[in-house]
Amino acid sequence: MDLIIVESPTKARTIQKFLGKKYHVLSSFGHVRDLPKGNLGIDIAHNFEPKYVVPLLARKKIAPIKKLLKSVDKVIMATDEDREGEAIAWHLIKALGLDETEKIDRIAFHEITKGAIEDALKSPREIDLDLVDAQQARRILDRLVGYKLSPFLWQKVAKGLSAGRVQSVAVRLIVEREREIKNFKPQEYWSIEARLKQAETRAEFSAGLAAKNGQPVDRLDIKSKKEAEKILKDLEGAKYRVDKIAKNEVKRNPLPPFTTSTLQQAAWQKLRFSAKMTMSLAQNLYESGLITYHRTDSLNLAQSALADAKKFIIERYGQNYWAGYLRRYKTRSKNAQEAHEAIRPTNPYLAAKDITAELKNSKMSAGPLIKLYELIWQRFVASQMSRAIFDSTAVDIAAANYGFRANGTAIKFDGFLKVYPVRYEEMTLPALKEKEILELLELIHAQHFTQPPARYSEATLVKKLEAEGIGRPSTYAPIISTIQERNYVQKDENKKFFPTDIGFTVNDILTEHFPEIVDIKFTARLEEELDEIADGQKQWQPVIKEFYDPFSAHLEQKYEEVAKQKPAAEPTDKICPKCGQPLVIRTSRFGKFYACSDFPKCRYTENLALPKLGLACPKCLEGDVVAKKTKRGKIFYACSRWPKCDFALWDKPVGQKCPQCDSPLVQTAKEKIKCSNKECDYKA
Repeated sequence: MDLIIVESPTKARTIQKFLGKKYHVLSSFGHVRDLPKGNLGIDIAHNFEPKYVVPLLARKKIAPIKKLLKSVDKVIMATDEDREGEAIAWHLIKALGLDETEKIDRIAFHEITKGAIEDALKSPREIDLDLVDAQQARRILDRLVGYKLSPFLWQKVAKGLSAGRVQSVAVRLIVEREREIKNFKPQEYWSIEARLKQAETRAEFSAGLAAKNGQPVDRLDIKSKKEAEKILKDLEGAKYRVDKIAKNEVKRNPLPPFTTSTLQQAAWQKLRFSAKMTMSLAQNLYESGLITYHRTDSLNLAQSALADAKKFIIERYGQNYWAGYLRRYKTRSKNAQEAHEAIRPTNPYLAAKDITAELKNSKMSAGPLIKLYELIWQRFVASQMSRAIFDSTAVDIAAANYGFRANGTAIKFDGFLKVYPVRYEEMTLPALKEKEILELLELIHAQHFTQPPARYSEATLVKKLEAEGIGRPSTYAPIISTIQERNYVQKDENKKFFPTDIGFTVNDILTEHFPEIVDIKFTARLEEELDEIADGQKQWQPVIKEFYDPFSAHLEQKYEEVAKQKPAAEPTDKICPKCGQPLVIRTSRFGKFYACSDFPKCRYTENLALPKLGLACPKCLEGDVVAKKTKRGKIFYACSRWPKCDFALWDKPVGQKCPQCDSPLVQTAKEKIKCSNKECDYKA
């Protein structure tokens, strides 16, 4: 028998189900070799040679594979077809002590279906060492930056800080956006709207001011209340006449199927799934054989998938809902892996409600898996459907020297919207006629102010990283997770990112003294060089050397030049309950906290009190519910008398009690109201 090795037990079970007893299919449980945790693990003097180790846990995981090697005819590596998967296969060969002169097959596939696996077994290949080198280069680059630059931050700012080659750029984007918001100066403007009535039908509708003396009026043109009132005075006694009616048919094309980036964006916007959660769910769906490979920046679709979609759409919805041709989409990313496919269901006939049986071996909750699968299914099927058609009406209304515009939109044919709904506003206008006189009901003038740019959400940050060429499909989720875990950024009440104090400090010191590390173009260029290594156009060692030599010299210089930038302790009027000395406010990588001024003799610390919520503690009735922070900066809600009163919740109380069990109602991370009692199923 032959042995097939994959990196995931779920994937192993799915493939074993397809192949039966003809093969042994075992899992390595991910990476089996890595750089050591306790030291740099790179021999800089000898061409950056990495010193890989096999961790104890990995040794235990590959022991059954080693045992089986003696009794199999051939070893087949079936890890994912990307740089990470190629590297896992190569490391497995090394860790298992396999003789590379012997025949070791490498198979690759984009979906875990019986046909795809059987086709891959018919056309094995060798390990792609260019892909392995690209993965090694990224790992070594990141290790060099992290292990060399982090101690600098410990010495100059605060112990325990760390720097990352790509993560630092993401923090910079968030910091710069926050400063844009703080420096933004709102601009006042006024809008004028006419509420009108058609005499014949008595139907009412609204029209906005659009022109003055035949010239278009921009939304910012009316800058004050005085200007707005002058226009209202000009319009006193004016007749409102329908001047022109323009009708058009507007066609809207469906969106392309998902790439990794657009899946993460849509999952956040529609389901409020984080990038990390989305990728975990997608990994599970892929390994269960339900979707194609989920780390991709390509919009390609297999001919067989297009044919299946055509057949399904015509059978399920009718001939007029199919586009009439096989829709193919062009990938915009210049570095996209065109051999890959977009993310799609492996079988369009398998609806979300029917996949429960396929998920029986999954350790993840079926609910989120089904929701994400449905989103992927909808997007793919819709991408092959006909356009949505709208009837659009624009009515120009004349009044004195001014012009008003009313817009109406009505759906004529839903097309792809039948499967993948998107937001659109349907506005119905009465059947107006040109030269018709309308009755003015009311003129409304309203004050507005321009708004600052919005903070980044997970979706908009991923979109920005992709647009700037920072990272690749497999790195967006780790980037976002890492900058939160390091407490450089947090999320506000709207789940948007803002920098912490320590995030501002670290960004500013890196921007000032190591501009190349946080430079967007420089980081994007390094990503391109990693792509060139993967394509066999460059060797990895020269790329590392070109980066490291000037970086190392610059770092050595900065150790001498840069003074300590640790924030000074802030005095307070609070007294240490342990020794009686004054408490001061200090800053760590997890944020600000109270500490005894007699440190290190007295090591008393206390969290800074966050704003009260205006709620009495429902348990002891003596304290107030306040927000608190864990040592790692995570917010929870507890009684102000904590720990004397042990009332505590992760979700935010809303000040109301559950109508079913009288426990506090809370607002979850997905902005839903539910009961805090786990045994109560009440949801608002």
